[in-house]
Amino acid sequence: MRRGFYTLFYKEILRFYKVSLQTLLAPVVTTLLYLLVFSHALSEHVVIYGSIQYREFLIPGLVMMTIIQNAFANSSSSLIQSKVTGNLVFVLLAPLSHMEFYLGFVLAAMVRGLIVGLGVYLAAALFVPTPLYNTAFLMTFALAASALLATLGLLAGIWADKFDQLAGFQNFVIMPLTFLSGVFYSIHSLPLFWQQLSRFNPFFYMIDGFRYGFFGVSDVSPWLSLCAVLLSFLLLSSGTLILLKHGYKLRG
Repeated sequence: MRRGFYTLFYKEILRFYKVSLQTLLAPVVTTLLYLLVFSHALSEHVVIYGSIQYREFLIPGLVMMTIIQNAFANSSSSLIQSKVTGNLVFVLLAPLSHMEFYLGFVLAAMVRGLIVGLGVYLAAALFVPTPLYNTAFLMTFALAASALLATLGLLAGIWADKFDQLAGFQNFVIMPLTFLSGVFYSIHSLPLFWQQLSRFNPFFYMIDGFRYGFFGVSDVSPWLSLCAVLLSFLLLSSGTLILLKHGYKLRG
């Protein structure tokens, strides 16, 4: 990779690091509040795996939720902000290939998502010790999911022309898919219709596969989850790279 890629990547890292109180610390605190509220409100009402306590069950889902939301937010907000303020032209004028442009935004978004996810896990572990069954699965799903949502964020930033369009994408696509993915429940506690519907949600496979890395049990095979996540990433990244190559809604 040329120097341009490293410069873009470094610029994106500095972008969220300079406001780390908002981009790194605030999501950790917010997620811990989810843990506090839901563990007390739903612990007696949600069916989970065997002897696993509901507080333990919540942590993998909340960690993954934090990873994907922050990865999406970083790439999408950075690109739309550059488009609205007009400084995207300076990135486009640089000798960057569409692949370098893609990797610069996506890798930086992954870094933010993974840092915040790790922060949530370490903070939650102080109150609720959680087992680690398979660290290879944990790392694989964390990397794949953050890459997928960082790519989706880049795609949303390409598509959106205004901040309210991006907010609509986040409110009507990202949030529903996240909260209906099994973060706060096992899909086996749902009626059959909703169980089947959940299987069409790619976010479900991220959560379920990641949770398998903690407990060694899951709602579906972790290999099926991994295939679903990787296939989604392959399709989404291919489409995004095609749009970047043709300069869709980026070059006048």
